[in-house]
Amino acid sequence: MTESPLKIWREKDGRLLRLRLNRAKANIIDAEMIAALDAAFSDVAANPDVHAILFDHDGPHFSFGASVEEHLPDQCADMLKALHALIKKMLSCPAPIMVVVNGQCLGGGLEVAMAANMMFVNSAASLGQPEIKLAVFAPAASCLLPRLAGQQAAEDLLLSGRSISGDEAARLGIAVKADGDPEAAALAYFDGHLGGLSASTIRFAITAARLNFAEEVSADLDRVEKLYLDGLMNSDDAVEGLNAFVEKRSPQWKHS
Repeated sequence: MTESPLKIWREKDGRLLRLRLNRAKANIIDAEMIAALDAAFSDVAANPDVHAILFDHDGPHFSFGASVEEHLPDQCADMLKALHALIKKMLSCPAPIMVVVNGQCLGGGLEVAMAANMMFVNSAASLGQPEIKLAVFAPAASCLLPRLAGQQAAEDLLLSGRSISGDEAARLGIAVKADGDPEAAALAYFDGHLGGLSASTIRFAITAARLNFAEEVSADLDRVEKLYLDGLMNSDDAVEGLNAFVEKRSPQWKHS
């Protein structure tokens, strides 16, 4: 029997839902992982006693990103639609999502993490959107990063593909806190601020706080997804970059 890609349990007398990526060390955000996360976040609406969600990872790294193979032309439409549906669900989740990041958090992994309400990162973590190096771009990050980090910082990260430390992520506003033990920091936040509140009121408050943000990002996601599928994936270089990565060779750009 194949082990589930996602561990799920409750803590704090059932008030805290724990979700843990369970495919160490890479924790690739592939179709199976996306489906498991989508189901878990769907269940939150049916469990009104959940005060918050703590979303972390097994192994040393949060995620190396999405499956490159699933980005190839024959699969990318289904993959993007599923990933973006998950991100929209997270954006409108009725309970606050605290995500804990250690090690590397890249590509689709960072896109999922940025859809949470609060990111707690290890100071030494490495976060980035390296898609540009494969001649593609990061659709969800293109919508989320400008709102979290500001336009210029977002364009720097999206165009360079460089990674930043957890400390820099906190300075830019991508993370709420950088800490040597981000899981402990997230649990302390829950104990100090959320655990004793009314779960019902938390749900109203988080919906109100995210109303415009969720609507605007979701609308932008639809436009950017169309640009990716109808524009980018019809270019020679995007397909070449992905194939070169899968085939472990240097790409030969046509610049078209």
